[in-house]
Amino acid sequence: MEKKDESFIFPMEDALEIIIIFDKTGKISYANSMARKKLEYEEGLIGKSVNDIFLNLFGFSENGIETDYQFGEQIHNLVAYRKNLTCFPVESRFIESADNPEMYICMANDILEKEFLNREIDTVRQEAQQALKVKSEFVANVTHELRTPVNGILGNVRELLEKAGDSEILKSLRLIERCCDDMNKIINNILDFSKLEAKKFTLEPRKFHFRNMLDYVKGNHINKTNEKGLGFFMTVSPQIPEYVIGDELRIVQILNNLISNAQKFTAVGKITVEVLKTAQVNNMIELFFIVKDTGIGIEKADMAKLFQSFSQVDASISRKYGGTGLGLNICKQLVELMGGHIEVESKKNIGSTFSFSIWTEICKEDVVSEKTYDVKTDIKVDSFVDDADDARIYGTKENQKNLNNNLSKLILCVEMENWEKAEMFMETIRQLTEGAPREVSRKVLRLKMAIQKENYDKVISEFGELNDLL
Repeated sequence: MEKKDESFIFPMEDALEIIIIFDKTGKISYANSMARKKLEYEEGLIGKSVNDIFLNLFGFSENGIETDYQFGEQIHNLVAYRKNLTCFPVESRFIESADNPEMYICMANDILEKEFLNREIDTVRQEAQQALKVKSEFVANVTHELRTPVNGILGNVRELLEKAGDSEILKSLRLIERCCDDMNKIINNILDFSKLEAKKFTLEPRKFHFRNMLDYVKGNHINKTNEKGLGFFMTVSPQIPEYVIGDELRIVQILNNLISNAQKFTAVGKITVEVLKTAQVNNMIELFFIVKDTGIGIEKADMAKLFQSFSQVDASISRKYGGTGLGLNICKQLVELMGGHIEVESKKNIGSTFSFSIWTEICKEDVVSEKTYDVKTDIKVDSFVDDADDARIYGTKENQKNLNNNLSKLILCVEMENWEKAEMFMETIRQLTEGAPREVSRKVLRLKMAIQKENYDKVISEFGELNDLL
């Protein structure tokens, strides 16, 4: 072989893949070290036919090589035969030599080990899936068995509550009733977590009245917040339709969990819930929920633990307040199933703000409400926005004029640290930016949250960024 061919061949000698060079008759003229090793030819490979390695792969005639396999970069899964006629799987490709058009190069990788490992992985995966199935069935059976005695106790306790007259007995019975309710919540959480982990959880969307759903959530918590002397406020954006299509049960579950946590960790102050429409794509709308409390708060370093399964910020939390550490993890997975995300902002001994977004479908025939709703007092609260139609439409001259006017008043209130008035002007600004591009709505929302937290530096920063956007 000429010298230029040697310069081409010898750098391939130590390559980690099998390399064979053969001519238009199929005769092998070169095989590198790995080819000789894998094919178990100490000598005698040179001069043999490539069809001895790949049985009957090629045909040879005066017209050249005939084969069903393409030459070039395409990889083919083939079987290579050793000298003793045993075989092993390879990934191969065939190319024409750039130096000599009558010479061909075969490059192949032994994938016997890879196939073995793949089979091992498949076996492990099947065993894991089977174990998960057994575990899920076990959890489902156990939770069902636990529910039966708990509900039996609960039913008998409620019958006794109607008959008992002694105040001490009533107190004990109500404690048992509450413990049974707590136990049912824990059982439901474990079952939901098991389904989510097994990827067997499915949403059940249907049409429901959005504000009636919030009334139901309010009814679940108003008594307990009143018992603790906490304020409880809920407002809903007028841009949210009366009816939406989504999984009402799971939205209620998320809100119940977040509000229950807020109640649990708040001794004085208030809990506020706000729902906003932040985006619309065709017939889908993004709803943004904010649940804020004035409770014990969370250290920044501990926030990463919040959404992990079976996790509390620290052991003392579990001892003092109870809980399995599953609730927030389930909320996170449910929110993600609904196409959204959940976040938390918190300061130790000041409070926490949980926010999450979900996507729901709207019904064309529904009329958008023009009022917000105060759940604590059951009073409809009039909008601060001027009734003129032009003022309500984002981007009009009248809208921009009102927006600039309210922004000026807002920043003045912030400078004077009159946070209550600042919140009023912020609500007006939020209404004036309904229908604005998503980046504007998001920035307005962040500014509103900063004002609610009375965080001066954050307000100034968010205000400047919103001003630049507008």
